[in-house]
Amino acid sequence: MNARVSIQTQDFDLSAEVVRLREQDKRVGAICTFVGTVRDRNDGQSISTMELEHYPGMTEKSIEAMIDEAFKRFDIYAARVIHRVGLLQPLDQIVLVAVTSAHRGESFQACEFLMDYLKTQAPFWKKEQTPEGARWVDARVSDDAALAKWGIQSQNA
Repeated sequence: MNARVSIQTQDFDLSAEVVRLREQDKRVGAICTFVGTVRDRNDGQSISTMELEHYPGMTEKSIEAMIDEAFKRFDIYAARVIHRVGLLQPLDQIVLVAVTSAHRGESFQACEFLMDYLKTQAPFWKKEQTPEGARWVDARVSDDAALAKWGIQSQNA
């Protein structure tokens, strides 16, 4: 069985990840993927780099728990989350969420659920380098609101 969660410094290959998720599972009729990239702007300021830190072991356990919750809520076959850490540049891929199911609706919902959960609950710390210096990125109210639509109260609220 392939790992459901990877926290890594190296980039990932979207096509290869999709192939691994669906290979030898003839039930799969839908694959929904989300790839997040580093932007060159945030809150009106230019960003030259973003550095991500995490707590090894705790981060993977947290994401595994959110994948377990997605399996309870949605009729899905497989899920894969890759999140990069370390120093990243604008346009670098930062996160992959991929979900398989029989039909698109369940895949779309589970993918959105996992991403909403990742944005608010996964233990990552992000530091952006701006022209004014480094700053830590706080959770957004809009991310908490996105999580609330699933009936989950953010730990940040």
